Amino acid sequence: QLELVESGGGLVQPGGSLRLSCGVSGSTLDYVTVGWFRQAPGKEREGVSCMNTVGSMASYADSVLGRFTISRDNARNTVTLQMNSLKPEDTGVYYCAARSGRTAGCTKVNSWYNYWGQGTQVTVSS
Repeated sequence: QLELVESGGGLVQPGGSLRLSCGVSGSTLDYVTVGWFRQAPGKEREGVSCMNTVGSMASYADSVLGRFTISRDNARNTVTLQMNSLKPEDTGVYYCAARSGRTAGCTKVNSWYNYWGQGTQVTVSS
């Protein structure tokens, strides 16, 4: 059983940056595939980024490519999403997700993940 806890959300002006963190407990991160998702008001949850278990492969939604960076520190059981050049359309609740088991790749399909954090609010506004 994994537990995920996100932190780092907040209010930021357009063009600013935020760093989201996801602490994972219940298993070593070496055997966990992770992803970040977001949900804007009135919209479905969408995949933002994901990374495989060894950190050798990452995937990004087209809307965040070049602005967001996912990383993982398996020794600290932490996954991070660095968000730069934020836009108002990046506003939403951001969720960390995980699935146990080693994988060569990753997916941004939310139904594939079986563990979720409680979410952290990100608001981009002037």
